[in-house]
Amino acid sequence: MDKTDLVLDKQLCFALYGASLALTRTYKPLLEPLGLTYPQYLAMMVLWETNHLVVKALGERLGLDSGTLSPLLKRLEQAGYVTRRRDSQDERQVTVSLTPSGAALQDKALDVMAAIGTATGCSLEEIAALRDQLQALRGKLNAALAS
Repeated sequence: MDKTDLVLDKQLCFALYGASLALTRTYKPLLEPLGLTYPQYLAMMVLWETNHLVVKALGERLGLDSGTLSPLLKRLEQAGYVTRRRDSQDERQVTVSLTPSGAALQDKALDVMAAIGTATGCSLEEIAALRDQLQALRGKLNAALAS
């Protein structure tokens, strides 16, 4: 490697960053009718997959700390999509659950997925392959950080 490799457009990090920004911008108008931000949408997807999660488990699944997750969940609760309940056995534990409105939102989210698929211009197979490559990359980077 030499100085000619230190060009912004040659950097993997910049390509990922730019693609992430573009994808998030694409989601924004699709999520507005649902009353969700992109991070809220991700939290709802986890809850649609596994309802009744403790905040810690939800945060681990999303890679978010409680300082970021708590206000996000508060806004989802104010919107009527989730409830938060303290565990009677351990008051430090808060369980997040979908309300009927939050569960019903999942059907509307199918349209979001379809629109994103169209926006990418990729086939389902291409999207799956790209997702798998990115997940593998994340795993390698996390392993490198742990060592």
